[in-house]
This record gives sequence, structure tokens and C-alpha cells, in this order.
Amino acid sequence: MQLLAVGLNHTTAPVSLREKVAFPADQIGQAVASARAWFSRGASSASSDEAAILSTCNRTELYAANHIPGGVEAAIDSTAHFLAQYHSLPYAELRPYLYTLPQENAVRHAFRVASGLDSMVLGEPQILGQMKDAVRHAEAAGGLGTYLHQMFQRTFAVAKEVRTTTEIGAHSVSMAAAAVRLSQRIFDKISQQNVLFIGAGEMIELCATHFAAQNPKTLTIANRTLERGEALAHRFNGQAIRLAELPDQLAKYDIVVSCTASSLPIIGLGMVERAIKARRHKPMFMVDIAVPRDIESEVGRLDDVFLYTVDDLGAAVQTGLENRQAAVAQAEAIIETRVQSFMHWIDSRAVVPVIQDLRETSEAIRMAELERAKKLLAKGEDIDVVLDALSKGLTAKFLHGPQQALHNAQGDERARLAALLPQLFRTKR
Repeated sequence: MQLLAVGLNHTTAPVSLREKVAFPADQIGQAVASARAWFSRGASSASSDEAAILSTCNRTELYAANHIPGGVEAAIDSTAHFLAQYHSLPYAELRPYLYTLPQENAVRHAFRVASGLDSMVLGEPQILGQMKDAVRHAEAAGGLGTYLHQMFQRTFAVAKEVRTTTEIGAHSVSMAAAAVRLSQRIFDKISQQNVLFIGAGEMIELCATHFAAQNPKTLTIANRTLERGEALAHRFNGQAIRLAELPDQLAKYDIVVSCTASSLPIIGLGMVERAIKARRHKPMFMVDIAVPRDIESEVGRLDDVFLYTVDDLGAAVQTGLENRQAAVAQAEAIIETRVQSFMHWIDSRAVVPVIQDLRETSEAIRMAELERAKKLLAKGEDIDVVLDALSKGLTAKFLHGPQQALHNAQGDERARLAALLPQLFRTKR
């Protein structure tokens, strides 16, 4: 069984590539099923391959446990090819940006991601919820088996331990807080600005919470579903509009934060140019947290628009570094201990087939001797004689294999068996 993680994130790939490899939330289940089918190509029996996909604005990762012939390297290569094929990307274009983590490195990576150690904003808590969502999607699609189920359960336990016993979260700066800070470089007082949020998901909710704390002049939620937008806007004493109203309404807003699940940009260059003209070139601050991007990158070239992406927000997060590093060292120590514990569990799984085989062989021997004893009793043999024969027969057959192995072995192999057999049968020497 090869356990591995293959993916890319904000440190290995630009947003222009990450958006091409992102999996929309409503396609995760289908993608998990496709990955399992990809791994089991040519298999003669039902596949036991496992897969789970984590896709956020900062990363896309495929976790797998499979039996692909050729070992770990073949499994990694197959997984990388799956990501390229699924997204219709040239393999040669995607491969240089992928990290490929086999066995314990995959486990360590999962533990670090869930604990917030691999995030753009160190210690941010949202990734844990996103990983739990990914696991739920994988489970619903039949992607979790013995190995990934156990790994993710331990992943969540490790993340909880790290967050409760270290200060990894105490010094984190959220993406939402970074967006507020950047906007304050353009507008001294957010309380005098009109703020628009596009979308109604978790990230928009977090951003709205941070901006609402600054008491903006107005706060508006634009969403495809008006009812959902109104529900979120109500929490912040704001208002809601339909996404279709954006072209006519955009010029009213000084600060725009967008994060939807759209596969294509919803704000184009022309729309923003018209809005800036209507605003008489009053500056507009725009934050695009979505991957794929909601706002066309060309918008950032306009003189009166300050456009920031998720990568820009990450670069803006630079606080509490020394305190964070102390917490990181403590968290890494916890993770390393838990990784070794999990790998010990993995090793123990390797002997399960051997144990099952021993039990089946022992049961066959027992049933054969029991059947023989029943026949003797049926013939009227004395019960004490039959029981004595039964016990001797069982003992002889159980010892036959070890005795033959010891007899046929030579040199070092015989010495190793001689040292091992007393431990197996708990005999005294």
C-alpha cells in the first residue's frame, strides 16, 4: 500500500496555475471517484484504492492510498498524471509545481496543514474546517478506506492538540484582517466608505465580520441567491443585492471584496472601467480572494484601482513572527511524535494478512483433529484415550512447521530461528 500526497499550494505555484487546478466544491465527489477509477485501471477485482481531495484558494491536494504496481514512485507519477488529465493540462506544464510526498511525509504534511503550519497565514483556523469538509466529501464518494480514514482522524486529533497546547493561533493574522489593513492604506477611515462583498461563503463572512468592526458607512452583500445574501447582510445591519445588479451598482462602492465559486471571472475590465468613470476616478480598493479569480487580472492595471489577490494578502501578513516561531517549534515536536505513532500503526497493518493466514491454518488444523476425535468417539473409543490423541495431534501439527523450518535452516538463518522460536512459543530455555 502506497500512502501519498500530491499537490500544489501558494508556495509552489502562482494563482494563475492554482485556479486551473482547483476543484469546485460540487465536483469533489465526482473527482474522488474519478481518482479511484484512475488508480485501479487494469485491476481484475474491485478496487480498494482510497482518495481524498482538498481544494482551497491556496492549495489543491490529492491524498491517496493505493496498490499501483511499481512502488511509491509509480504511484506518485500516476497521481500527478491524474491531476493533469482531469484538468486538461499538459503534464509537463503542471509537474514542476507539484510537491510529491510519500508515506510518512504525506502524513506529516496532512498534520501540518490541519494545524495551520502550512498556511499562507500561520495558524489560521479555517483550513481545519476545509479539510474536514474534504474528508466528508471523500467519505460520501466512497473514497475513504482503512488507511485514509485512520490518517484523517489522527490529523484532526493532532490539529486539536496543537491548537490547545501551543499559541500557534494566538499570533496569527487572518486573511480578513490583512484585507482590512491593506484597505486602510488607501482609505484612512473605513467608517466613511461603502463596502461591497461578493459571495456569501465562509471567507466572505469572515471578511464582513472584520470590516463591520470598522463601522463602514454602508455594507452590502451581492450574491447569486438573494435570500442567502440577505441572511448574511442582516447580521451586519447591511443590505443585499443580486449578482446580476453588479454592472449598475459597482460604482457606488469604495471597497469591494469578492470570493465566489464561479469558474469564470464575474467582474471584467470593462465593468470596472465604467464604474471608475462614473466615480469620477475616485479610488476603488478591490480584493479578490477567489480561486479561480472573480476579477480579471487586467483590472489591476487601472490607475484608480488597487487590486489585491490572495497572494498579495499573504505577503501583507508579517506580524508576531518571533512568538509564532516559538509556537511552531512546539507544534512541530507534537506533530513529529504523532507521525511516528501513525507509521507504527501502518507497520502493524502489514502483518494483518499473516495473522489472518495463521488463524485460518490453525482453524483448519483444529477442525481436522476435532473431526477425527468425533469419529473415534462414535466408534466407542474411551473418551480419555480420544482426548489424549486429540491433544497430541494438535500439538504435533502446530509444531510441525516450526520444527521443519528449524531442521532445514542452516548457519545464521538457523541461529535466528533458534532465538525466535522460544519467543513465539514462550518456552523457557
